[in-house]
Amino acid sequence: MRKINERTSLTKADRDCDPSPDKRTTRIVDFRQDEHGDWVAVLSCGHTQHVRHRPPWQNRAWVLDPERRQARLGSPFACGWCARDRSHDEFKEA
Repeated sequence: MRKINERTSLTKADRDCDPSPDKRTTRIVDFRQDEHGDWVAVLSCGHTQHVRHRPPWQNRAWVLDPERRQARLGSPFACGWCARDRSHDEFKEA
């Protein structure tokens, strides 16, 4: 049996993290900066995701402009942590 390593930096999953038939969408609810000055999106599922602008790999110029960042509040954002949790459903206890 594969062992799944839990990461202590994750917050407890909210209901938006549960795979559900109504396909709830995770949304951006806030932004903050980390200790290095990089922007982090706070998501409705309770997780966070860095949103860096480092072309050519990460092209998010909008994150550098306060007005364009604010315009993204409430917009859908695919949470990699939720997707990762869903891919391991077969290992979760019922």
